[in-house]
Amino acid sequence: MNRLCLFILIVLVSGCASLVPTAISNSPAPDLSVDEVRTNIDKFNGAKVRWGGVISKVENKAEQTWIEIVSRQLSSNGQPRGESKSSGRFIARFSGFVDPLEYKVGDFLTIVGSLSGKHVALIGEYAYSFPVVTVSAAYLWPPKKEMPDYYDYPSPWGYYAPWPYHHTRYPPSSRW
Repeated sequence: MNRLCLFILIVLVSGCASLVPTAISNSPAPDLSVDEVRTNIDKFNGAKVRWGGVISKVENKAEQTWIEIVSRQLSSNGQPRGESKSSGRFIARFSGFVDPLEYKVGDFLTIVGSLSGKHVALIGEYAYSFPVVTVSAAYLWPPKKEMPDYYDYPSPWGYYAPWPYHHTRYPPSSRW
């Protein structure tokens, strides 16, 4: 009986384990920001970074794929905080082909790699210097699930969620 309880406990605990790779969940020693690197890209050439943010462009080239990312602050496990202010943009350089239907514009991505120079490209009419990171590990965060429409309908008590989430207030949708 004790072995059965131990087995069930191990299965339950392993189900709570994170699927995020350890390379993504651990930050390199000098935690450099995109803004800091953009001021003097040549000074930080070869430095290891862990950056993440929102994908803004996926460009497949002959031997590699460049993904342009609008940086966001990272939480302790490496997940980009969607509501945080951006500190700039950077290019994540993957070797080989990356499917743009998997890595979609608007998805959250965290990468670990080494700085390997800069790339100047236009954003509108502005010449922007992108730090380029050669990716050694990456994690594409699953999209957040949206609330179903039935949370949007008014009740006599306002726009509240049903039990057991009745203490959480959900704002009305744009339909009202």
